[in-house]
Amino acid sequence: MTVSSPWRATVLTLFPEMFPGPLGVSLAGRALGLGVWSLEARDIRDSATDRHRSVDDTPAGGGPGMVLRADVLAAAIDTAQITPDRPRLLMSPRGRTLTQSRIRELAAGPGPLIVCGRFEGVDQRVIEARALEEVSIGDYVLSGGEIAAMALIDACVRLLPGVMGSAESASEESFSDSLLEYPQYTRPQTFEGRQIPEILTSGDHAKVAAWRRAEAEALTRLRRPDLWAAHEKAPKSTTKE
Repeated sequence: MTVSSPWRATVLTLFPEMFPGPLGVSLAGRALGLGVWSLEARDIRDSATDRHRSVDDTPAGGGPGMVLRADVLAAAIDTAQITPDRPRLLMSPRGRTLTQSRIRELAAGPGPLIVCGRFEGVDQRVIEARALEEVSIGDYVLSGGEIAAMALIDACVRLLPGVMGSAESASEESFSDSLLEYPQYTRPQTFEGRQIPEILTSGDHAKVAAWRRAEAEALTRLRRPDLWAAHEKAPKSTTKE
């Protein structure tokens, strides 16, 4: 299946050879091959102005490491010629934590420009001058933003129309209703003495739905009290079972 205006991901990185990487296989890779979405990995070093293709310098005020230069990164962003409707993201451990709701917003749009940080960070002036939205995928630090960018892209691509086999798959996943997903089972009926819960093979769809909801709530209360607190505060609506 092809579309006239595919969702686009433009990545600015010092290591364009890392892409598509995992994005070239499985659901994302199949959709990429079919033209459902497109990927462009651009080398930030192509915007360097000296013969050494320098992109970083020592931090102002001193300190360890190096900082990605504002002028080089700004030139890379400008050369990419991103239209105003496309979000400009910077993968950064100090950014706002990526959520499923933000993923849905990004998947519904034309696709983002994603800057992959390296070194000790990025000059603050280019973040402000090019209105980069800082995004984190968790409270830990990676060597660079490339793996984080792949995670964000994969999360978006799987929500594009036609990528997953069933639209219901996305609607019942973890975070789709501020809850973690309920436990899943399949054959064999018995595994090392453990049975599939009887209710799941009862054929009573209402009871199955109620069991799944209860399990999702119990898991969320146990493992993610922060999500459970937000779920409890959210306005209640009629739940489709």
